[in-house]
Amino acid sequence: MTSNVVTSNRGNILVVDDLPDNLRLIKDTLSEQGYKVRSATTGAMALRAAELPATELILLDIKLPDMDGYEVCRQLKSSDRTADIPIIFLSALNETYNKVQGLAIGGVDYISKPFQVEELLARVETHLTIRRLQKNLQEQNVQLINEIVKNQRLTETCFAEKELAQVTLKSIGDAVITTDDQGNIKYFNPVAERLTGWTSKETEGRQISEVFIIVNEATRKPVENPIAEALLKGQIVGLAKHTILIARDGTEYAIEDSAAPIRDRQGKMIGAVIVFHDVTESRSLAHQLSWEASHDALTGLINRRGFEKQLIEAIASVQNSNQQHALCYLDLDQFKVVNDTAGHIAGDELLRQITALIQSGIRTSDTLARLGGDEFGLLLTQCPLSQAAQIAETLKDLVHEFRFVWNNQTFIVGVSIGVVAIDQTSQDLMEVMGAADAACYAAKDKGRNCVHIYRLDDGELIRQRGERHVVSKISRALETNRFCLYSQKILSLNSNSAAEHYEVLLRMLGENGEILSPNSFIPAAERYGLITEIDRWVVKTFFSNYHKLSKQQVLTDSWYTINLSGTSIGSNHFLKFLIEQFPLHQIPPQNICFEITETAAIANFEQARYFISELKKIGCRFALDDFGSGLSSFAYLINLPVDYLKIDGAFVKNISHNSISQAIVEGFNRIAHAMNLQTIAEFVEDEAILGKLREVGVDYAQGYAIARPTPINFRNEN
Repeated sequence: MTSNVVTSNRGNILVVDDLPDNLRLIKDTLSEQGYKVRSATTGAMALRAAELPATELILLDIKLPDMDGYEVCRQLKSSDRTADIPIIFLSALNETYNKVQGLAIGGVDYISKPFQVEELLARVETHLTIRRLQKNLQEQNVQLINEIVKNQRLTETCFAEKELAQVTLKSIGDAVITTDDQGNIKYFNPVAERLTGWTSKETEGRQISEVFIIVNEATRKPVENPIAEALLKGQIVGLAKHTILIARDGTEYAIEDSAAPIRDRQGKMIGAVIVFHDVTESRSLAHQLSWEASHDALTGLINRRGFEKQLIEAIASVQNSNQQHALCYLDLDQFKVVNDTAGHIAGDELLRQITALIQSGIRTSDTLARLGGDEFGLLLTQCPLSQAAQIAETLKDLVHEFRFVWNNQTFIVGVSIGVVAIDQTSQDLMEVMGAADAACYAAKDKGRNCVHIYRLDDGELIRQRGERHVVSKISRALETNRFCLYSQKILSLNSNSAAEHYEVLLRMLGENGEILSPNSFIPAAERYGLITEIDRWVVKTFFSNYHKLSKQQVLTDSWYTINLSGTSIGSNHFLKFLIEQFPLHQIPPQNICFEITETAAIANFEQARYFISELKKIGCRFALDDFGSGLSSFAYLINLPVDYLKIDGAFVKNISHNSISQAIVEGFNRIAHAMNLQTIAEFVEDEAILGKLREVGVDYAQGYAIARPTPINFRNEN
């Protein structure tokens, strides 16, 4: 039987990936094509394996257990033994930023996972071919320089050989200049003429320093002439990095290459040769890639990566001095409203205008960065905390007074700012950024469009740290199923129906088995993005056990109310999940009522209306909780398709002895009935309140006077 496997060695490749399945797939694919493949599963192993002389190409994953692929690439490129090996990044991280970062540090290509086999093979073959051509070209250049040296010191070389060398020197793409042992020019090829602006005839006999004028790209200071250095040291000399050649007419070229002494047969130095080429385009591209890797394309500000580098330097600068800097963490308020109402193009324009506005209110020595989304960082150098607070207040007022106009719509935005001092007590980047972020959260909690100064004894920040501790408990509870469901009866006040109505309530089990109320963990879950996971747990747990409820609790007319967070109703993924659960668990939609707070509905009104409408299409009901706590309740209520109005308990609990509370409840009840909505009063704690609610005509009541919350005991069907 004839085998299709190629046995000749087409190249030596090192594959770096910590996932065995990925390694096996890549090794098998390349080996079948005749490549010799070695593998490494960590960055350290890759660095050692790459030093073997046979390594011609490296396929490098970015996520490794000990260091990321970017760091591996940096170390490989910094070593003379491995710097020339082409590196292709192979990663599931396929954002433009990741690709730009990989190319900026020396990678030659970037292949996104999952990859196509044909693409992988084509790119591997291409870069191996390029590397081999480059090596051949380098060897030819060395041979060419040797030929130049040989022709200079062997005066007895025949005319035909000399003429061949002259033709070769005129034909190559590099500039070539030779001098005598005093640095006087003897030969000047056409490329040297084009780059310097001097003709060969004009330069003959002139000092190299008159014609070959070079400076440092950044400092603009003169760079030592490599010909002079080669003549002085008697050895090959490379051009300094970032060298610029200034031509006769002032044109500037970025150049690279080296100079070498020329010796006769006896070893006596008789001159020198310099070979150089124009790298302006490639250096410009490298600058552009470097800029893109550290800057935000939308606003032109430095990005989080570049900003964190500057912060690290600022923290280091104050450790052994009396300097003081400050960091401001800015988070725009109402940015999402603009994005949702006017679209992302408007949101992008708003960010550009806000960037210009903030820059107008800071000093030229300060650094503004876009950290992501609608969040900005501001480094105030040589700035005490008191002055930083004044600058933050000024910026807050600037943004609040600003009006963003788009398609005849005017939007008011604000900004919450957290401020933290950078002084000798500052430990590291994580500590300083964490403090500024916490202070910004505290500013938002004050009511948004506020400034909060971080202090170690800050009670608000201590509370936030407590919340972060609770978050770890919530995560463990989700992983280990340490939640439980309770229910509380809702009583009909004007009907003799036998149907039962309940609200499903959530509790968390503490580490010692104690029952924790929602108030102890829901705020932290909402702040740190775990609330939708909790909502999913409640829905899945209740729906999967619905048919195990006691028989009197599953009557046809009975319904259960389940609370949903504002974050969940703003998620189309959650909406899809929710709709899928009804047929999956055979739950009658008319028996389920979802409850959302008025503030959550108002915060994202259009999404809330869409969310409610989609679920009402399949038969679900909706209740608006905490009605009366919002700012524009009636205006929003007209356009919100809910079935029940749950009157805020703050009004209900005082109804029996406070005429104003009674009037408010009566008003809410009349308006709800006018809209064909039924009302539910919560916090009904005694018979006096219950009596007043009956007088007013409220439809349902819920509270300790009716029933306390009790655990839901699902029947065992075995």
